[in-house]
Amino acid sequence: MAKNILAGEKFVTEGHSGESIQYLISPLGRAEYNDLGAVDLEGVRVRLVTFKNNILLSEDAQKIYIDPESLFPYKIERTVSGPLGEEYITREYDQKNFTVVVKRFKGKKLLNEQKIKANGPIQDVILLPFYLNSLPDLKIGMLFTALLPEEVKLELVSIDGITVPAGKFQAYHFKSIPRRIEIWINKGTPRTPLKIQGKFGLNYSMVLKKYSCKNNQKDPE
Repeated sequence: MAKNILAGEKFVTEGHSGESIQYLISPLGRAEYNDLGAVDLEGVRVRLVTFKNNILLSEDAQKIYIDPESLFPYKIERTVSGPLGEEYITREYDQKNFTVVVKRFKGKKLLNEQKIKANGPIQDVILLPFYLNSLPDLKIGMLFTALLPEEVKLELVSIDGITVPAGKFQAYHFKSIPRRIEIWINKGTPRTPLKIQGKFGLNYSMVLKKYSCKNNQKDPE
């Protein structure tokens, strides 16, 4: 029987401070995820990760501030640059009232502001694999419900052998309902996201190239 994992569940994780993960993106790109550990943001203790991808002539750089217990986003600062210029976007989350305020800027000029309401705590698509890899006792058939803020369900459908540039692994394989994203997470230690396939406007595939951790965590097994 499928087990539903409620969004917003509080649990303590060991954390991955110092973790750096490099990915190759198809078509023609690369990405890097870095966990910078605990920081203070406007008087609140949060966890900071960065995610930057380069695809063709465009760069998307994000600073993601996360609640250290729920692993849900607190605030995201995003800079998107390309041939047509640069845009700055902020997303500020109120996870108690299930809202996110999105602001878009061109230089210092505010272009637009939108407040989005959901039916529960709101997740970010970049954080999904890193939330899943922290869940204990993963079993085939488990379901995870995420609000992006639209609802997406992720089911652990199988444990697969998978080959990526970083090597060969056994992986937990998640598929979303509706079919928008597939995620493979290392079954060994550490539980690094190995491959992510998405259909969010542009079809893409992201595969693990290199893993390192300044805190002496072992390479994925």
